[in-house]
Amino acid sequence: MGRNFVFPFPAVEGQDPVKKALLWNTVNPLIGGVLISGEKGTAKSTLVRGMAALLPGMKVVELPLNVTEDRLVGTLDLEKAIKEGKKVFEPGILQKAHGNILYVDEVNLLSDNIVNCLLEVSASGVNKVEREGISFSHPARFILIGTMNPEEGMLRPQFIDRFGLYVEVKGLEDLNLRVDVIKRRLKYERDPAAYVGQWLEKAVEIKEQIALARDKVDLVQVSENAVRLAARIAEKENCAGHRAELAVLETAKAIAALCGRTYLTVKDIEEAAGFALPHRVRQKSSASVCLPEQDPQDDGTDAGQREKDTESPEEGRDQPNSEQQENHNQGRDMDRGGDSSTRNSEPDSGENNHEESAAAGENDDDIQEPGEIFIIKPLEIKPVDRRKRRGSGKRSKTITGPEHGRYVRYTFPRGKLRDIAFDATIRAAALFQRERGKNGLALAIRNSDVREKVRERRTGSTILFIVDASGSMGANQRMKAVKGAVLSLLNDVYQKRDKVGMLAFRKNTAELLLGVTRSVDLAQKKLRDLPTGGKTPLAAGLCLGYELIKAVMLKDPDAIPFIVVVSDGRANVPLTGGDPVDDALRAARKIAAEGIKSLVIDTERDYIKLGLARKIAEAMKADYQKLDELEAGRIACSVKGLVR
Repeated sequence: MGRNFVFPFPAVEGQDPVKKALLWNTVNPLIGGVLISGEKGTAKSTLVRGMAALLPGMKVVELPLNVTEDRLVGTLDLEKAIKEGKKVFEPGILQKAHGNILYVDEVNLLSDNIVNCLLEVSASGVNKVEREGISFSHPARFILIGTMNPEEGMLRPQFIDRFGLYVEVKGLEDLNLRVDVIKRRLKYERDPAAYVGQWLEKAVEIKEQIALARDKVDLVQVSENAVRLAARIAEKENCAGHRAELAVLETAKAIAALCGRTYLTVKDIEEAAGFALPHRVRQKSSASVCLPEQDPQDDGTDAGQREKDTESPEEGRDQPNSEQQENHNQGRDMDRGGDSSTRNSEPDSGENNHEESAAAGENDDDIQEPGEIFIIKPLEIKPVDRRKRRGSGKRSKTITGPEHGRYVRYTFPRGKLRDIAFDATIRAAALFQRERGKNGLALAIRNSDVREKVRERRTGSTILFIVDASGSMGANQRMKAVKGAVLSLLNDVYQKRDKVGMLAFRKNTAELLLGVTRSVDLAQKKLRDLPTGGKTPLAAGLCLGYELIKAVMLKDPDAIPFIVVVSDGRANVPLTGGDPVDDALRAARKIAAEGIKSLVIDTERDYIKLGLARKIAEAMKADYQKLDELEAGRIACSVKGLVR
């Protein structure tokens, strides 16, 4: 029989960051694994399998995307249950992964119930099974390695935080390197054994390096100052929780061990931070504060000493001088256009604040070009009910009928039985076979044993954009940023195969720009040509949006509606002669009463923050995001000031 060969780990051209992350995790599993994100065909899977081949006694346990919960956590051993009437646990993938590498290709496509299981087990290191009369637990500590293509959607924040490190990979751009990659692969395909032999010496060298580092990693000393430095970096990058600094320190220990040292340097911690923080960094309201420049002569300086050296420049760093404060106060007074106490006590006076800009744009429409398009965190749109739906798309998971969808779990039947879950039914009946009269049957099943399948599939949503095109949006090229953000959202809509509609409100009314359609290209064209000018009839925009979504829901009961409102909330055109902000709040509550999911994107950027868009979001029971934070959902390729 021929051997099964894998492409040699050291033979992979480029992708040094991925190689480092994998090496560090094999030296110190306490790092918590690595998430490898990148486009197709960048050797992600090849590197993982090649690394496992270097580790004696360790194997790669793959988690398929279509895995069921029973296969993941373990279940009842049917053979013993039927033959002997005993409750015996049959191990699942998590038990096989203990002490090994658990590899999940396209991890972002896993179903929610599987992700929930992985979250629980990766946090505790123990797999506890309580089902079908079985109570069993076993250790499940493994190196979790996931790969994903961000074009197919992002991971939930709770799950992505479980990965100790994050690496983004791209295809090689240098022509000579690309040619070299092709040549190496062709040589391997012609004679795998000979090609593996060519790289054997280098592979043995890496094996020995890993073995020595594993013996040394527990001897690496982590000083208090090193801990403070890691915590300072994580705090400056506004990381959530404390996994960030823990991952930084564990990674730094692996780096030091591979270098043959038992102490940490500043360079170790900075390099570790470049891998442990990118997927944990949150957007900050103020400018990012970077670490001071490192003196090249101090690469080997102990981390404790460097941490002391960096303390004094930070003191008083954020204190503005008197001249800056005076200019800032003058700018605020100019923006107020009157007494500050009056402005703060009357938040609905946005009309006065923008009268001048609205009047200027009443007759002179301005068409601004869209700003930069960026990758956003995909919209999370879930059905508000558990009704079975039809349709197509990639956005939301919904329960579907027996003819379509993936079997994800079982339930007790209700009404007419149409889709039997044979595995769950047999397990329910297995323990009672010795007590039942089979009458020549191989298995005796009663009505109480029968279980029904629950199937899920992804379906698209109907997303309606309500865009503020009033004169206030034209100030400081704000509409340019708004168009860029909405175009970025439309890219996500296209990828998820959603339907889209668009309306804009300006001057004295709201206007339907595009009826509900699958043509995202048409929506993009309408948005690019959208002029800016006039007053802010926000209430009219919300009312028209409500009517359009209600019409969609009546026409298509399977639709999953979603409204995106892009505005600063400063309404100044009433519906019936009353207060314009109150009218807008009433329209927002009407949308919320129908259970329509929504998102409000706040475009307010003035010194005086009236917070009216947030109030609209609260009235709509909508998610709320500031315009500047939309790109915060994007996983950064690097962390400012950490890797130089």
